[in-house]
Amino acid sequence: MRVVVQRVSRAAVAVEGEGVASIERGLLVLLGVGQEDGEKDAQLAAEKICGLRIFEDANEKMNLSVRDVGGQVLLVSQFTLYGDARHGKRPSFSAAMEPGRANELYQLCAQAIRQAGVPCQTGVFQAHMEVSLVNDGPVTILYDTGRLF
Repeated sequence: MRVVVQRVSRAAVAVEGEGVASIERGLLVLLGVGQEDGEKDAQLAAEKICGLRIFEDANEKMNLSVRDVGGQVLLVSQFTLYGDARHGKRPSFSAAMEPGRANELYQLCAQAIRQAGVPCQTGVFQAHMEVSLVNDGPVTILYDTGRLF
């Protein structure tokens, strides 16, 4: 799974002009599911999201996780994280998992985040979403359950 984690002071998702999810302080997470991914990847991604220490402590050091600060997660599916633009001008998305299984793993990741005690809202899988955010920092972290970038 490919994960883009952004520390936010607020974030929201709308579909066809209607708000479907919003959070205050926490993490906006864009999650792409690849063909090789499985349940272990969903669990690893959830653990990383919940434990990533990118919030500042009293000494202004990034030492606290979203769980530590009582934050929330807004998890948004994004197959385009598997876009390969190395050849030509139109990206190939052949490395992304087919939608049915990808949605199962996306939902499993959201469930694992909630089970870890972190409130988690989601976008709408396969919908055209409008995502808005106020990136706090800015802080943006890339993570891949299979390998380093």
